[in-house]
Amino acid sequence: MAEVFLSIGSNIDREAHIPSALAELEQRFGPLTVSSIYETAAVGFEGPPFHNLVVAFSTDLPVEKVAEILTDIEERHGRTRQCKKFSSRTLDIDLILYNDLVRREDKPNLPRDEITRYAFVLEPLAEIAPNQRHPITGERYADLWAHFDKSGLSQRRIEPFESVK
Repeated sequence: MAEVFLSIGSNIDREAHIPSALAELEQRFGPLTVSSIYETAAVGFEGPPFHNLVVAFSTDLPVEKVAEILTDIEERHGRTRQCKKFSSRTLDIDLILYNDLVRREDKPNLPRDEITRYAFVLEPLAEIAPNQRHPITGERYADLWAHFDKSGLSQRRIEPFESVK
């Protein structure tokens, strides 16, 4: 069984898209470990704040099949691929870890660089997997978060939606 971690974000109708995506993920993959939800200012563009979280689950499916399912879930939630990288999203689900797989030549790239670059990925990951280690650096996620530059950070933990509790 592979242990999979996803980063999920939405800043368009987020109170509908995130709970719906979590329900679909649980239906497809079984029990989920779900971080707190973090409200985060848009990064790289002007837009409404995002709700972000990290989810973990175990699966026997190969990494390519997991990625395909995630794309299908995004598209059912109105995600289009024509938009710019830094723009508002109905739903963004990124496969950030698949066991300790390091993969740079084929898609998806793993582990995702966003783990060490963005607080909205690292903080919720450190919350649910503090003692697990980054497959490349070998550092614990709790330690990566403790040493993360938080100056100017606009991110806060919020109460979960009723349907996510």
